[in-house]
Amino acid sequence: MPGPVRVLFTGEQSPEYSHPGDAGADLRAAEDVLLAPGERALVGTGTAIALPDGHVAFVVPRSGLAARHGITIVNTPGTVDAGYRGEIKVILLNTDSSEPYQVRAGDRIAQVIVMQVPQTQFIRVGTLPGSSRGTGGFGSTGYGSINDAGSIDDAGSIDDAGKEGQLS
Repeated sequence: MPGPVRVLFTGEQSPEYSHPGDAGADLRAAEDVLLAPGERALVGTGTAIALPDGHVAFVVPRSGLAARHGITIVNTPGTVDAGYRGEIKVILLNTDSSEPYQVRAGDRIAQVIVMQVPQTQFIRVGTLPGSSRGTGGFGSTGYGSINDAGSIDDAGSIDDAGKEGQLS
């Protein structure tokens, strides 16, 4: 197993893992922001990073903020490319319809996940090879639960012709 990825950073707060083995390191707000119900705001973290080539950082919501206060990130995951050297900022959204949310400098507002990514070569072809999924997407597997027989209960799906179908 390869060793840890070294990521240089500037700013007052280092991204920090809360528990051993966590995938996401917490990012903290560098400023106070009041989010009214339904409001979004760009919140600075005061942190900039230098990722090694071949790596990306994804900025994702914190589940506790979402569950307890309805605070999420608009463009999740936010992508920090290896060549970017500016401050990481987070677009927070208050989804609560009645309660404002106060972000204070130092609050943990998001997580950053660093991953290795291969460079991809895109090759134009006339047709794509087949797969078991085909073109099914956007609810094509239905919305019910999967029963012991492996089929979906109480859910409709859209077949390949785009017509409403019923699964059993």
